[in-house]
Amino acid sequence: MVAWAVSDHALLKELLTDSRVSKDPRRHWPRFINGEITPDWPLFAWVAVTNMFTAYGADHRRLRKLVSTAFTARRTEALRPRIEEMTAELLDGLAAAPRGEVLDLRDRFCYPIPIQVICELFGVDDDDMREELRRLVDSVFNTAATPAEAMATFQRLHAILAELVAYKREQPGDDMTSVLIAAREEDGTRLSEAEMVDTLLLMISAGHETTVNLLDNAVHALLTHPEQLDLVRQEKATWSDVIEETLRVEAPVASLPLRYAVEDIEAHGVTIKKGEAILAAYAAAGRSPEVHGEDADRFDLTRVNKEHLAFGHGVHFCLGAPLARLEAEIALPAIFERFPDLELAVPDEALQPVASFISNGHRSLPVRLGRDTKV
Repeated sequence: MVAWAVSDHALLKELLTDSRVSKDPRRHWPRFINGEITPDWPLFAWVAVTNMFTAYGADHRRLRKLVSTAFTARRTEALRPRIEEMTAELLDGLAAAPRGEVLDLRDRFCYPIPIQVICELFGVDDDDMREELRRLVDSVFNTAATPAEAMATFQRLHAILAELVAYKREQPGDDMTSVLIAAREEDGTRLSEAEMVDTLLLMISAGHETTVNLLDNAVHALLTHPEQLDLVRQEKATWSDVIEETLRVEAPVASLPLRYAVEDIEAHGVTIKKGEAILAAYAAAGRSPEVHGEDADRFDLTRVNKEHLAFGHGVHFCLGAPLARLEAEIALPAIFERFPDLELAVPDEALQPVASFISNGHRSLPVRLGRDTKV
C-alpha cells in the first residue's frame, strides 16, 4: 500500500487543519470502500475502528465531545495525588532491587504509571485484564507483526473490551467507561456498540503507549546528555523544557496512519489526488531544519523554539496531552531525585528501537540505579 509521507513541519501542520483531509476510510478511501483493505492487512486495526480517531466532520465532533469529559483540566489535575502515589511506590520497588543490579526501566517504571493511570480512569480493575491489555496494545503497535498476528490481536482486543462494557453495564462505577455507557442513553449523543468498544480501544491504547515512550525517551535523552541534566539540576532549565524538547526531538508516535484526501490537494509542488492516503510523519517534522535550524536533531533544553506536533494539531489534537504531560512532570523529577546516579547499563548504541514505524521508543532501557537518596 502506498501513501504520501508528510514530514515537512509547515505542510503537515497545514494539512492537519485542512477540511479536505479526512480520517474516515469508509467515506474517503476508495481502497477501503472497494474492499481492498481486509482484516488480514497488518494495519487494519488502525483504519477500521469506528471511533473519533477515524471520524470526520460532525461524527468526529459528536464522539470527541463525549470522550472529552474524561480529560477535563479538573479531572486531569485530580489525578495528581494518585500519580504521585504510584510513582513513589514504583521507586520504592526499584530501590528494593539488589545494589548494582541491571533493571529494565521501561518495563519497571516507564510502563506501569501510564497503564495504571489509564486503566483506573476507565475502570479496568482486574490485574490480569490490565496485563493482557498491555500485551495486546504492544502487539497493535508492532508493525512487524504478521497478518495473522495482527488479526488475532484485533479480535482479542475487541473481545476483552466488549467484556468490560458488558460488566460495567451491569456494575457501573465512578469511571469513564460507565460515563460513556450512560451517555448512550442521551438523545443526540448516542454511541453505537461498535463506537463504544472502539473508543475504549483508542483511549486505553493511545492513552498509555505514547506516555510510555515519552518517559522512556526523556530518561534516555538525559542519561545520554548529562550536560543537559546538569542544566535542570542547576535550575537553568525546567522539567517542562525536558518534556517539550523530548516531544520535539523524539516524538512518541513517529508516523501515524492514515488520512485521506477528500479532493485533489496541491501541496508544495505535488498533487495529492482525491482518495490517496497520507501518513503523518510526526517524528521527522519535529526535526525540521526549516523550523529548528541546522541542529534540529540535537537535544537542547535551552532551545528557544521547541514547537512540535507530537500530540497532533487541529481537530484531532490529542485529548490526553495534558495527562501525559502531568505524568511526565511527576515521574521524571522523582526518579532523578531519588536516584541521582542513574546511568545506562549498556552502551547507547546497544539499545534497540521497538519493532514499529508508529511507536517511537526502546524495546528495553537497561539501567543501574546507583545510590538511593531515601536510604
